[in-house]
Amino acid sequence: MNTQVVSRERSIFLSKLNFPTSSSDSRLQDEGNNSDVEGKVKNRLLSMWNNVKYGMKLKTNFSKESPVWLLGKCYRRIESPSSDSTELGTDVAAFQSQSEIASSDDEGFEGFKKDFISRLWLTYRREFPILNGSNYSSDCGWGCMLRSGQMLIAQALVCHILGRDWRWQPDHQPTTRESFIEVVNHRKIIKWFGDKPSRNSPFSIHTLVALGEASGKKAGDWYGPGFVAHLFRQAFKRASEDNYEFDSLTVCVAQDCAVYIKDVLEECTDKNGKWKSLILLIPVRLGAEKFNSIYAPCLTTLFSLKQCIGIIGGRPKHSLYFVGYQDDKLIHLDPHYCQEVVDVWAVDFPLTSFHCRSPRKIHLSKMDPSCCIGFYCPTKESFFNLIEIVQPLVIPPSRTDSPGSEYPMFIFCDGYSRDAQMSPKKLPPSELEYSMDSSTDGDDMGTEAFEIL
Repeated sequence: MNTQVVSRERSIFLSKLNFPTSSSDSRLQDEGNNSDVEGKVKNRLLSMWNNVKYGMKLKTNFSKESPVWLLGKCYRRIESPSSDSTELGTDVAAFQSQSEIASSDDEGFEGFKKDFISRLWLTYRREFPILNGSNYSSDCGWGCMLRSGQMLIAQALVCHILGRDWRWQPDHQPTTRESFIEVVNHRKIIKWFGDKPSRNSPFSIHTLVALGEASGKKAGDWYGPGFVAHLFRQAFKRASEDNYEFDSLTVCVAQDCAVYIKDVLEECTDKNGKWKSLILLIPVRLGAEKFNSIYAPCLTTLFSLKQCIGIIGGRPKHSLYFVGYQDDKLIHLDPHYCQEVVDVWAVDFPLTSFHCRSPRKIHLSKMDPSCCIGFYCPTKESFFNLIEIVQPLVIPPSRTDSPGSEYPMFIFCDGYSRDAQMSPKKLPPSELEYSMDSSTDGDDMGTEAFEIL
């Protein structure tokens, strides 16, 4: 469907949501009730409209020849009814030796599907408790970046608690103590993202919106990937005050595309000298108004690293959570499908709405240049291994017309950020720095523009 037609129909659709009253007296008397009803009806109609757009079961084709990478796992011998090969494929082997590549997995398409379905899918929800200081009982139309951030952090928690090789098996009942513990931990992680204003759900949308208020944000505003990264850093610090399970985990956010190693080591060492597992979030901007294709091989290669937990970004005004790639297309989870809220504190609450069975792909060229890259390092050795492997991978290939002018996606710096006397070398040029201007391209999601931090 033409995007302009969709946008126009959406405007007409929402403009018809009027609720007249019979008289001025009754209008004054019922103003509060009508406002609540109007808000609920608008939320429901907007979610219905969203689900028409994003709920269609579109068929995603995979190439029979090219491997698929999914968060550090490689799946070969992909068998699909039709081929979708491309010309600009990026081969990880061209950037690093075989010994540095995460273990390949040759289960084929069935193995890929099991892996993809096991990732947590956190989407728009409706009919949750009203967000503080607003009349919003749904995040439909504005909370997509928050949901993408939730999925990124959920993947880190899955790796931390269940392990990267864990797979969700909905048709199997636990028969051993180990499998029972996995089921309990699976549900526990989902509960931490439950849609309610509770400190037992430290990463709920209610918590994130409340933390954003200190920076001038409120429910209904739009959030950039860098801003969301800092929200989760605050959320983890707050969660560790209430739950000992977060004492062994910390979040660090890079500054101006630079990771200061001593800052990370200090943050990850507890008072007893023990290492805290690290979630490293690196906000970057890979182009001025559009994604710069010179970074394409750098970006896709990151999905081959075992420390990679994904990338939050999307296409302009439309946030997505990227988890892998094949050739020059990124595989993603889309938070825009609006679902009924689930009471995650109910006994045996349903899990199906937290897992997506339909992988989707987007061409690299359609990606918004503003994004945030995530890594999970369970040990200090894993962190130093990441530094060693990733540094040559984030430098784009030299251009023949101006050799030596390439700028890395991000850099690692020795020392502390507080001691830096000057900007790190090889930072992106000024035209690639963040600005307050969000790119627009006439996309149909006119209400979901990124805000660049």
